[in-house]
Amino acid sequence: MLEKLGTEQRNPKTMSLDTMSIADVLGAMNKEDASVIEVIQQQLPKIEETVVAVIDSFQRGGRLIYVGAGTSGRLGILDAVECVPTFGVSPDMVVGLIAGGLKAFTKAVEGAEDDSQLGVKDLKEIHLNENDTVIGIAASGRTPYVIGALDYARETAAHTVSISCNEHAEMSSHAEIVIELPTGPEVLTGSTRLKAGSAQKMVLNMISTASMIGIGKAYQNLMIDVQATNLKLEERSKRIIMEATDVDLHTAAHFYEASGKHVKTATVMILLDCTKEQAMERIEATGGFVRKATQQA
Repeated sequence: MLEKLGTEQRNPKTMSLDTMSIADVLGAMNKEDASVIEVIQQQLPKIEETVVAVIDSFQRGGRLIYVGAGTSGRLGILDAVECVPTFGVSPDMVVGLIAGGLKAFTKAVEGAEDDSQLGVKDLKEIHLNENDTVIGIAASGRTPYVIGALDYARETAAHTVSISCNEHAEMSSHAEIVIELPTGPEVLTGSTRLKAGSAQKMVLNMISTASMIGIGKAYQNLMIDVQATNLKLEERSKRIIMEATDVDLHTAAHFYEASGKHVKTATVMILLDCTKEQAMERIEATGGFVRKATQQA
């Protein structure tokens, strides 16, 4: 079956890869990567459907759950982990599952991706429910671990999405929403961490970011719910307040501290000239959207 997959074909443009100069290798990779944008553009309607489903899950108290093996699983975990500081959400809100468990993030676990029941087991362990959205990720589109997880998710009535890098992927028949990214042959035959991985990463960026915007995690184009986990992010937090409210750094720093180091609360305090408690009440009443919270009745 593998030989029929576009991601497993030999790329005619790089048949002499081993004799190319470094400059030519890099040029070839750059040209191939440029095609990823167009592939994703063709799938924007399906990506939009996915974002709508994820927002629905979030609004019902559900989660976004990525399921993958190898590179695909690692990309899901990476996106999930980054959502915590970027959007100030709980680690349980966006979850990444990888065949073989977290130890497989740094070292391959032989045979884990070939076990469809392992995908079921991993979802049961995190108590999958009908409020969740499960996104299965596999470049080949045929990974048993992912297919098993999607089948169980459908039985549970959760939203299901498949992301693969081949057309007519086997996995596509196991999900409600189907995203196929036919990135084609890799520069290095079969190395789907290249174009296929880039396409997957970009789509996951789009899904998580647009979904978080949809539940009020941005104001203008600012990370209004950023979680300051280090000094750099503390400084960024103050600058976000400055940009959002047009105050100077001293004023932004004052309200940042007064709000309990919560950028969104500090921003509303300044824009409405109100107390921390009043700002928090307003934010809660408007579902976390700063623009709505600061519109005077």
